Amino acid sequence: MSKGIDWEAQIGRRLRLRDLHAFFTVVRCGGMAKAAQQLGVSQPAISKVIADLEHALAVRLLDRNRRGVEPTIYGDALLRRGLIAFDELKQSVKEIEFLADPTSGEVRIECPETISATLLPRIIERFSKQYPEVVVHVDGVLTPIQGLPGLIDRKYDLLFGRLSMPLDDALRREDWNIETLYNDHLVVAAGMRNRWKRRRKIDLAELVGEPWILSPSNTSNYARLAEAFKAQGLALPKANLVTLSMPLIVHFLRNGPFMTAYPRTVARLNSLVELPVDLPVRPWPVAMVTLKNRTLSPVVERFITCAREVAKPFAI
Repeated sequence: MSKGIDWEAQIGRRLRLRDLHAFFTVVRCGGMAKAAQQLGVSQPAISKVIADLEHALAVRLLDRNRRGVEPTIYGDALLRRGLIAFDELKQSVKEIEFLADPTSGEVRIECPETISATLLPRIIERFSKQYPEVVVHVDGVLTPIQGLPGLIDRKYDLLFGRLSMPLDDALRREDWNIETLYNDHLVVAAGMRNRWKRRRKIDLAELVGEPWILSPSNTSNYARLAEAFKAQGLALPKANLVTLSMPLIVHFLRNGPFMTAYPRTVARLNSLVELPVDLPVRPWPVAMVTLKNRTLSPVVERFITCAREVAKPFAI
């Protein structure tokens, strides 16, 4: 670019929000034809929008190839900053709506099942009593790392998760606000009918041959249990059931001889027995994660305040 852009002449008058929206759609769809179809306009109209944007900014925004289009370095910059600008506008609209009617709005959350079945219902129950017209959207996610793209894309306002310690590299970046609500711990849990429940002390080696329910191998739960067995020179027991489904786990624990490794709060809130097995005591933070420097709507801020209040009794 040979000279700076005259804001008044170029962007202030010629860069329109709908043109940016069309550009974002082209990048997301990977082609102008698909973007035109999604937006309900003709492909020549989309091509003209992109050409006008490139002319206004005096740079090429898209590279064309056989697979479609990809953003150039300039296109990446416009996409990244433009998404932030659009999100700020959206949040300002939400704030206006909230000021006009503080009982309405929406909160979008990502959350693993162990939290959505324990802490989260209690948060939503309290919050909904105060703000009955607010809609809370909850989507499942396996790990906090898997949930980060949803925060970056502004699809979600908030992520709940159990954090691995030390933090994964992706979470150590300066993009996140991470607030620990409480520290949990891994325990060996069983049902009231389990034959081990009356023992005052159990060595981990005694449980190797018992029927186990394990989490998938790509979870923190699995890694922590494997670490505990390895510390005693033991191989991880064979799993009779591998699942993340809490209804399945609770059903088989309550009605059979099975045992599992679970966060302490999850076991207690599901009326399971914590077997007296010594496991390595390591902090397992339950945290809220938000995108740093993103303006949250007032209703989301109130939801976060409610989450802090509800989580206080969970601190162990």
